Amino acid sequence: MIKVLLGDDHFIVREGLKQVLTDPSNGSPDIQVWAEATTGDEVVAQVDALQGEQGLDVVLLDIAMPGRDGLDVLQNLRHRWPRLPVLMLSTYPEKQYAVRCIKLGASGYLNKSANPDDMVAAVRKVAMGGVYVSALTAEAMAAALGGKLAKSDPAAGGLDALSHREHQVFSLLILGQSVSEIGASLKLAPNTVSTYRARILEKTGVKNDVALALYAERRNRAAPEP
Repeated sequence: MIKVLLGDDHFIVREGLKQVLTDPSNGSPDIQVWAEATTGDEVVAQVDALQGEQGLDVVLLDIAMPGRDGLDVLQNLRHRWPRLPVLMLSTYPEKQYAVRCIKLGASGYLNKSANPDDMVAAVRKVAMGGVYVSALTAEAMAAALGGKLAKSDPAAGGLDALSHREHQVFSLLILGQSVSEIGASLKLAPNTVSTYRARILEKTGVKNDVALALYAERRNRAAPEP
């Protein structure tokens, strides 16, 4: 029996994942959702309570967790329970986060749009000690290792230096949202958003939001096709 902890703050997502992972019609009677958590802190607490790899086989963890985000939780779990496989789950495309997650110690990266067979295969593979890499993730890793982005755009490394929260703010800034609108969307104080904005501008080497949008457009044009 493969015992899984689901870390996702959306009830409907957790229910959908449980159905996918445990539905006999998907050929996965060996997988059982052993625990659930809705925040990053709850994930850490549940893993500790189950004594890491002694009580669990896989943690399926959403990147965008409330409060303590998934990347922070991933690093915490890797430090505390290094033999416990963590499979990251997100709506973000592989080329944006997969390489970062694997560098931080994740055993794989799954997009929430993945088909049920791939999800079951990923859970089984990481539970056995392997690393699950989709075709798109493999391409992203090859591009990162080959330095393709850096060669096509010398400033491309700036986005790779952004934290998960900075990436969220960046994505909304280039859509033209104001600091107050971003704060409302991400449930952050405006001064906190302003701090993230300042860090983003510094890391990307641009001076204002217009230049940031142009930077993002140039980066997208330089990125290899999925």
